[in-house]
Amino acid sequence: MVLVIQRVKRASVSVGGEVVGSCGKGLMMLLGVAEGDTRSDAETLAAKAVKLRIFTDDDDKMNLSLKDIGGEALVVSNFTLLANYKKGNRPDYMAAARPDEARELYEYFVSLLKGELTQVGTGAFGEHMEIDMSADGPVTIVMRSEIFRQQK
Repeated sequence: MVLVIQRVKRASVSVGGEVVGSCGKGLMMLLGVAEGDTRSDAETLAAKAVKLRIFTDDDDKMNLSLKDIGGEALVVSNFTLLANYKKGNRPDYMAAARPDEARELYEYFVSLLKGELTQVGTGAFGEHMEIDMSADGPVTIVMRSEIFRQQK
């Protein structure tokens, strides 16, 4: 799995001009599910994302987590995070999981966040979406679940 985390003041996602998900202060997350990813990958990234200390404390140091600040999240599926751009100029997405598998792990990841946070918005899986957000910092972090698998 690939998870791109953007610290935001607010974010929303629309389909056909209608807002389908949003969050206030917190994290905008783009989640790409790779072929071979498992529930364990989703559990690892969800746990790390809610505990990642990237929000500032009273001394203006990044020392607080999403959970510490009572922050919100918006999660959008994004298979293009698995792009292979090594050969030619047109990326392929062969590393991305099949849609049915990706949807299951995406929904599982979202359910894990909902168990930890008060507000979790989502995009519309498989749809063309427009994202509107106010980045905070900006602070952007890219996580790959394979890194955690290698550490075990």
